[in-house]
Amino acid sequence: MFKINYKSDYIELKEILKIINQEYKMKYSEKKEKENISLLCQESEDVYLNNRSKEYINFLEEDNQFKKLFGTLDLENKDHYNLVKKYFNSFCNLERKKERKKNNFIDLFCGAGGLSLGFVQEGYNVNFACDFEKACIETYLFNHPNTNSEYIKLVDIKEIEHNILNFLSNKEVSVVIGGPPCQGFSIANQQRVIDDPRNELYKSYVNVVRQVKPKFFVMENVKGMLKVANQVVEDFENIGYKVVYKILNAKDFGIPQNRERLIFIGNRINIENNKIFEKIEKSRVYKTITLREAISDLKILEASRLKNKTNIISEKTGGIVIKNKNFNNNDYLSSINLNELKSIVTFNHQARYNNDRDIEIFSRLNQGDKSDDSKIADIMPYQNRSHIFKDKYYKLIYDNICKTITAHMKFDCNMYIHPTQARGLTPREAARVQSYPDDYVFKGTFTKTYMQIGNSVPPLLGRKIARVLKKYLKEEI
Repeated sequence: MFKINYKSDYIELKEILKIINQEYKMKYSEKKEKENISLLCQESEDVYLNNRSKEYINFLEEDNQFKKLFGTLDLENKDHYNLVKKYFNSFCNLERKKERKKNNFIDLFCGAGGLSLGFVQEGYNVNFACDFEKACIETYLFNHPNTNSEYIKLVDIKEIEHNILNFLSNKEVSVVIGGPPCQGFSIANQQRVIDDPRNELYKSYVNVVRQVKPKFFVMENVKGMLKVANQVVEDFENIGYKVVYKILNAKDFGIPQNRERLIFIGNRINIENNKIFEKIEKSRVYKTITLREAISDLKILEASRLKNKTNIISEKTGGIVIKNKNFNNNDYLSSINLNELKSIVTFNHQARYNNDRDIEIFSRLNQGDKSDDSKIADIMPYQNRSHIFKDKYYKLIYDNICKTITAHMKFDCNMYIHPTQARGLTPREAARVQSYPDDYVFKGTFTKTYMQIGNSVPPLLGRKIARVLKKYLKEEI
């Protein structure tokens, strides 16, 4: 098991307990304190939970306030329970002992788990998941407490692809999902896409599908792969799969961003895949979901003027956990949160550092304005190259869909300026646009949270695909 820094769990949980204490004004009980700490630190057969338990004990010994807060926590209160359940080893252990569901999936290149989450929300089990980015696996582990950490691996797929069956929790695989990174898309290239050295991870994906023989596979990639889509179809047909592909745009499925991705679906149970896409298309949402619907309820923040201080929780700039004071809801928020009532806490809502010049630029621009706008000509740092950097700054439009959320946000959010606040979007706002539920917590450094969110498949799109496949899998039982 790779070494995880559990300090973020401790910081988050302490803030949640403080907010619960303020909001509910619960009375302290020494008996309750001991019972709750016992549930928090329960031992487990899972290395991840056991290590977390040891760290919790260290934090409890060092921080008396943290310890005392457990005496005000009422775990019979559904709101309290829902806020802390992912942090408590006992609840994770309990969920894992429940009867396993029939359908399961393997997620290769799982990232933060957006596509996985869509399948989990439709009742599938995580059979196995892997990625080579540590922050992604930390996020995945925390947000999938029902899955034993033995089956969530920080590993390069090339190291395990040839004996993948040894890593699975269940040898009967319903679906393989994932989006292998690829670079070699040139039609002029005489080499087939699977033989191009730049596409080793795609080759690994095909190899895993060949070995585990899932009933379905779902492969997601950028539009550029359309150039070699017929080759991809041939590669999977050669191992016994019927395959079809289609470009799907997230905005057509109730997600407030323009995000086109190429989706391949294959099956080996003699189903016409065109019918699968027809059913997926029937779940299209013809009402445009706007950026306002996704983020306008979140706390107003200012850009941080302190560099490298993202561990600070501030009333003005936000933090990893802050108190939520706005409980207004709408259809989109209900949809991504599975109709759960809004929580009293908000995760990952923190404004990033910006210098004075950028904050001034953000303030002057109107919604829809870009770098070439005359209002910022006197302070625009790229004014002599505005034809190159015309999109370096862009102020988002509240009553429209958002531009595509990308991993570039880890560098800066100048192309994602909040419509009414002089700052870039926070990780939570980006996650809302990607259709992540509010209780999905992103781990790792501040910049890594943006990277994870930007590289994600929107969970809501994943859910619509998973729902259609589930109907066919049910017929197979």
